[in-house]
Order: sequence, then structure tokens, then C-alpha cells
Amino acid sequence: MLKRKDFFNSTAQYEESSATNHIVQGTEINGDLISDANVLLDGEMNGNISCSGKVIIGSTGNIKGNLVCVHAEIQGSVEGEVTVEGLLTLTSTARIQGDIQTSKLVIQEGAIFEGSCVMKSPTAHTPFTSDVKLDA
Repeated sequence: MLKRKDFFNSTAQYEESSATNHIVQGTEINGDLISDANVLLDGEMNGNISCSGKVIIGSTGNIKGNLVCVHAEIQGSVEGEVTVEGLLTLTSTARIQGDIQTSKLVIQEGAIFEGSCVMKSPTAHTPFTSDVKLDA
């Protein structure tokens, strides 16, 4: 099990990285991805993503697993739990099947979300306690 509690409970400020891991359309990854740099997924991911930066699931991107990150923008589809410390944006083409836990949420018209959502106050300093199970 990958614990992200220490990351989400830290007092360190998130610094946006210019480095981005780009998984292009036509690429399929079977396994978990752990990254300190941003992630742009236009391919398919069968596993969990844990990122200390921003994750963008592009319009052709598809993840079957859990997502844990600082910020996220979902344009494609996610089947699993989504835990975002900061801002989560669901664009009009987003399809999420699973629970969401975030501090800030933007949902554009047309986005589909099936699950529950827990909003955490960024000023309350309540740590996220979600764990990512690596054995999806």
C-alpha cells in the first residue's frame, strides 16, 4: 500500500514543475506510476497514479485505478478513486466512475460523475488519509 498521508499532511508548498511525463495516445501501461513531475496521460493506464504535481487525463486518456495528486484536470475517463489535495477540474468530456476527495472542485457542463464527493476545507488543515492500494 502506498501512503500519501505524509505528503498531504506536510506544510511544504507545492511548486509547479515544468517537467511533464507525457504518455501518448496508443500507449498502454499496466502497473502503477509514481512521479514527482507532472503527468499528462493521453493513453491508457491500468494501475494507480501517485503524483506530487499536476495530473492531466487528456480527452483520449483512460485510467482504471486510483489517482492521488496535488492538482488534476480530467478530460478523459477514470474508473477508480480520485484524491486531489488542491484543485480538481472536470471538463465537459470527463467521465468519472468512483469517489472523489478534494479541496476545490470545478465541474463543467457535460461532465459525468458517478460516485460520492468529499470536500475538504483548505484552511482546516485536515490531512487526507486516503491510501492507494497498489494491488488494483
